[in-house]
Amino acid sequence: MKKSTVIPILVLACGLALCGCKKEQKDLYTLSNGAGMTVTVTPIGARITSVLVPDRDGNLKDVVLGFDDPKSYLPENNQSDFGAAIGRYANRIKDGHIEIDGKAYQLPRNNFGHCLHGGPTGWQYSVYKVLKADKKSIKLQVDSPDGDNNFPGNVTACVTYTLTDDNRIDIRYEAVTDAPTVINMTNHSYFNLNGDPDMTIENHILTINADGFTPVDSTYMTSGEILPVEGTPMDFRQGVEVARDVDNFDFTQIRYGNGFDHNWCLNTYKDGKGDDTVAAASIYSPATGIFMEVYTDEPGIQVYSGNFLDGTVTGKGGKVYRKHAAICLETQKYPDTPNKPQWPSALLRPGEKYTSHCVFAFSTK
Repeated sequence: MKKSTVIPILVLACGLALCGCKKEQKDLYTLSNGAGMTVTVTPIGARITSVLVPDRDGNLKDVVLGFDDPKSYLPENNQSDFGAAIGRYANRIKDGHIEIDGKAYQLPRNNFGHCLHGGPTGWQYSVYKVLKADKKSIKLQVDSPDGDNNFPGNVTACVTYTLTDDNRIDIRYEAVTDAPTVINMTNHSYFNLNGDPDMTIENHILTINADGFTPVDSTYMTSGEILPVEGTPMDFRQGVEVARDVDNFDFTQIRYGNGFDHNWCLNTYKDGKGDDTVAAASIYSPATGIFMEVYTDEPGIQVYSGNFLDGTVTGKGGKVYRKHAAICLETQKYPDTPNKPQWPSALLRPGEKYTSHCVFAFSTK
């Protein structure tokens, strides 16, 4: 199939209309609802740049890390993942190696010898096209050519953010391809429900609806095992303060992760299907009363406790982002799924549509 004919076909398959694109894109788009909540998005990496949500006293708090100037998200200014739509493949692929239908592909090895978040020029560093935007929703698209970071297939991918009247950020992903490839998208927002990154997320109460997790080695790579959380610092089924074990380096997995940087295997995913009506995880700040639940149809959630924030990045309002200034809850396939056939597949073939759903639901206690 010639490249000139690929994109229109892919666009139609995604259910998109290019005539809906705006002639001139803005740097920022703000979604709002009647409850006073706002969500701001930039086309640079399809990133969520701010989330203003009421605390228990009705005061608005910005609960995600990022920058005041959207141009700070450009890769030449800062190679961060704050708020981004990650692709083609969120998380790590071992040795940057995949094999599809007997053909091997060598991907970039940009993280401890592995391919992380689609490589050094993943979709988080692309400027997405805005297909549709109003006060409640925005739909963005990225066109990824065959060979993008050595991944096969021309891919058109879309992400839609919708802010509901009951303070939910509803995120839907779609992708289509003209050749077999792997797709695994997620949102990489850094949450701090204290609304102040000077207060770490160590006071947050974290709950994860998972009986098992995938252990990693010292290069953050999964072994293919799924271990029980029972009786370990990885057990968050009943809700635990992050501070309890985030620096418990006597536990090998936390030492390897420099904190929490692991995938949990969600109980909400059974028999090849995820139940996005049941909470997969939640976090709560006793300081503000802000409570956030995560819903998804994905099999896993990567929880990252901001272990590599080291004070070298200055964000909104001149705040310096230090270790544990935020936590990420990334709904996705398990890490290195393309090399672990026993795990839910990330393979996408022509004629199929990749879809993924995530909801961040806010309330107060």
